Amino acid sequence: MSSRNPSIQRILSGLASTRDAREALYKHFHRHPELSLQEFATAERIEQELAACGIEEVIRIGRTGIAALLRNGDGPVVAMRGDTDALPMAERSGKDYAAEGATQVDEATGRETPVAHTCGHDMHVVFLLGAVQALHAHRDDWSGTFVAVFQPGEENASGARAMVDAGIVRMLPKPDVYLGQHVLGTLPGGTVGIRSGPLFSAAASIEITLHGKGSHGSMPNLGVDPIVLGAAIVTRLQTIVAREVAPRETAVVTVGSFHSGTKSNIIPDSAVLQLNTRAFDKDVEKHLHEAIERIVRAECEAARSPKPPEFRYYDQYPLTSNHAEPTARVRAAFDAYFGEDSVDMAPVPASEDFSIIPDAFGCPYTYWGLGGFADWKNAPGNHSPFFAPDIHPTLDRGTEAIVVAASPWLLKDK
Repeated sequence: MSSRNPSIQRILSGLASTRDAREALYKHFHRHPELSLQEFATAERIEQELAACGIEEVIRIGRTGIAALLRNGDGPVVAMRGDTDALPMAERSGKDYAAEGATQVDEATGRETPVAHTCGHDMHVVFLLGAVQALHAHRDDWSGTFVAVFQPGEENASGARAMVDAGIVRMLPKPDVYLGQHVLGTLPGGTVGIRSGPLFSAAASIEITLHGKGSHGSMPNLGVDPIVLGAAIVTRLQTIVAREVAPRETAVVTVGSFHSGTKSNIIPDSAVLQLNTRAFDKDVEKHLHEAIERIVRAECEAARSPKPPEFRYYDQYPLTSNHAEPTARVRAAFDAYFGEDSVDMAPVPASEDFSIIPDAFGCPYTYWGLGGFADWKNAPGNHSPFFAPDIHPTLDRGTEAIVVAASPWLLKDK
């Protein structure tokens, strides 16, 4: 059974009266997705919503990052992050508010691409705006400072670093705790799940350029075939997890792309592989990368490659490992408010750039998951073209979770 704090109940007492407006706002964001670090219209709408509910201290951080500060007397500083960007893919949810046909020119490539909120960041924006509105309307029930951080560019691991580079640490008060959440299809609908320690894996993408020597397909002895070289590398890379990582550890090495050649009777002079790695331990991640480079270099030497291979690391995500003390406090608050809907969350081999900002501040953090589908066992995963969480009760539950998680620090009657 839950035991709900009266102050929390008063702060959240207006959810029913704002539900229709928050649903309409969510549908607006869902219909108008924007790519990482190109969330210009999204940022402008967030600023409009903050102004409409009377928030005076709103700061642009970088091009599309936003922080809203609610200063309410003495007390701790609690920061809460909501990410704002969408994915370069088409939506196929069939919802009447789907972003079907939405496109945007990617600044990085100059190419037009479909765009969709198929990860749930549009919900995260509305969760956080709802919490800001509720806290602002009930200042008598809490004290301290609440900082809402609307972070761009999570999907390509660029947004948190961009806000740090833009000076977020000097622009905002240092948080006593930094909070985050993500709507998921892997938890029962309406539940909140949290755990101490590693929650999301560290990740990196690696582009490897292999150099061969071009030749006619009928005269392979005159060339160095980068396709055969690449095939040997792909096969040998599978031994890293199978034979070099301890069975008690978790690791992933995936070759997601292999490009080479233009015609059946031409041996090309290069090949490009794209890899992705995942690990829940920094030392394991370091070993994966060292082993990949060792194997690739050795295979290139064995194949008589005329030039050393080239490695480019990108889309690098740190390990998200929840600090014990704030996680215990949030879990106790969740248990008291949500009762049986407060659950344990298993580690997820997806990745987040969430921890970059609290690490820059030097403050503890905790992050939790929120179940977004009633039929969660058949729910699509994040980044599926069919991913569109149930609007209700998810919108309310996301805002409730933020207020409840902040309550151990901000409530007057803790």
